[in-house]
This record gives sequence, structure tokens and C-alpha cells, in this order.
Amino acid sequence: MSEPSNLNWRKKLHDIIYEADTPAGKLFDVVLLITILGSILLVMLESVNSIDKNFHNLLNISEWIITILFTLEYIARIITVKQPYKYIFSFYGIIDLLSTIPKYISLIFGGIHALAALRALRLLRVFRILKLARYLGASNNLVNALKASRAKISVFLFAVLIVAIILGTIMYLIEGEENGFTNIPKSVYWCIVTLTTVGFGDIAPQTPLGQFIASLVMILGYGIIAVPTGIVSAEYANQDKPKTDEKPKLHLNSISCVNCLSEKHLDGAEFCHKCGHKL
Repeated sequence: MSEPSNLNWRKKLHDIIYEADTPAGKLFDVVLLITILGSILLVMLESVNSIDKNFHNLLNISEWIITILFTLEYIARIITVKQPYKYIFSFYGIIDLLSTIPKYISLIFGGIHALAALRALRLLRVFRILKLARYLGASNNLVNALKASRAKISVFLFAVLIVAIILGTIMYLIEGEENGFTNIPKSVYWCIVTLTTVGFGDIAPQTPLGQFIASLVMILGYGIIAVPTGIVSAEYANQDKPKTDEKPKLHLNSISCVNCLSEKHLDGAEFCHKCGHKL
């Protein structure tokens, strides 16, 4: 009787930790995200000398409490799956480990606990909690639009590079070394900075002709910025056009297989689409 009881206990814990469709699982993930945010806030506050000086002990104790909680959660994730190594070497498994060990390493190497800010990567779990998988179709459209327009954008960027080289060379000839344009590469750097409307201000033309050309470059920069946006927007609009051979959309859920940790199963599915294990 102990074995079925043990399996039942592990199954319930697995549903709480890995599932986002159940009330308990959703509550667990929300509490986890709040804890992660709190941990990141602690690391940020500790980097402020005035705050760390007055509240060092409180911040340190709070970080240790959160680190221990993360450690227990990491262990729980391992013992509730049938093949622990798949979680340990998965993307989330590595992130969970990296977000837990810095505080322990700080016992040997002081100051490295600041790497606990890696916990911010765990916020990627928000996709499961808020069920953002429903927006994956829209994100796929954006990716497809970028792929479809990459040739046009590549040609455009190549043309911009040629323009930057030509204008940079002209500015080098007009301004010269005495005005900061000491060589052609540096002049091309100035042209790129100006075309992108960044304008660091470390180099500036001094002659009237140079300033006139710089004005044209800045105006040209505004037009250049709009071109890639238009290209991608046009391709993105094409992605939304109905296709005659388009397959009906499938509804996925966040159920995680206890055997291989695969997600994105169809609603109503009884078996894992990857390993065939019963869900």
C-alpha cells in the first residue's frame, strides 16, 4: 500500500509544481514569480551602498531564506519526475540551478552572490502562468515576416553601409584631422552614428560645408529608419491573409508529462505526444 501512496503523493506534487491549469498549480507559479521578483529586488537593493550599510543583515537573511526556498523547489522538481536528468539538463533546469547556487558560492568567493540576479531568467515561466501560448501564433507570424523580409533588409543594410562609407570619406576630405576626422574609419563611424540619429557628439563637423552635409545625413537617417519597418510591416500583413490550405488551429494546454516533461499537449489528450506516457 505504501507504493501507491508514494506515487499518489508524487503525482499531486508534480501537478502543483509543473501544471498551470489547476488552481494549486497556478497559485504555486504566481507565488514563485513573486518570490523571484522579491529576490531580484533584494540583490538590487544590496548593490546600493547606503541601503546595504543600514540593512545588510536583513537583506542577507532574506536572501538566504529565498535561496533555501528555491533549493527545496529545485529538489522537489527533481523527485517528482520519473527521469530527473531530463529536467536537470533542460533549459529551465539549468536556469533554476544557476539561480540557486550563487548564494552558496558566495560563502567561498565573496561578492559573487550578486549573480543571483540570474533569477530574472526564471521569469520566463510567466508564459506558462499567463497561458501566453495562445499568442504563439502571432509570434510565429512575426518570425515568418522577418524571415520573408530578410533578403530585402539585407540589401537595404548593404546600401546603407555603402552610403555611410561614401559620406564618411567625403567628411574626412572636407573636415580633416584638425576637426576630429582623423581617418576614414573614424569618419565612417561618425556617419553611421549620425544616420542612426544616435549622435554621441564626440565628433562634430566645424566647417559650413561639413555641417550642411551633416544636416543632410541626419534628415536621411530619419527616412532610413522607416524603411525596414515598412518592409517587415508589409510582410507581417501578408501573414494575416487567409490561406486556402491552412490547417485549423489546435488548442494546446500547459500539461507537463511526468515522464519526459514535454508540454503543449492538445486539450483532451490522454497520452504524451512525445513519449506516449499517460498524462
